[in-house]
Amino acid sequence: MITRKNRFHGYGSLKYVYRHGQTVRGPLFALKTVDNPKRKSYRLAVVVSKKVNKSAVARNRIRRRLYEAARQMQIDKPADIVLTVYNETIQDEPWQNLNKQLKKQLKEAGVI
Repeated sequence: MITRKNRFHGYGSLKYVYRHGQTVRGPLFALKTVDNPKRKSYRLAVVVSKKVNKSAVARNRIRRRLYEAARQMQIDKPADIVLTVYNETIQDEPWQNLNKQLKKQLKEAGVI
């Protein structure tokens, strides 16, 4: 898991990123980013809808896997990042593929 200082707090921040952020789509999830010069480090949120999986246990597992993958990326840029999962096959995706896909999308967005 990522540290508490690197997580979003409140709905207003997510709303801002959804409105003003740059989107990078991949086969499993979409990544929205916006620069935040007011902060010293990044903030990350993972959004998993009930449309992806009805089970809260499965949604939380997906969320934890993505948080862990992001934690290992060593993101230095102060940015707000929202990962929106839209493909249900992400829960069965091997760890290496998930990690590689996240790294590719973060590079495309210019965060790492």
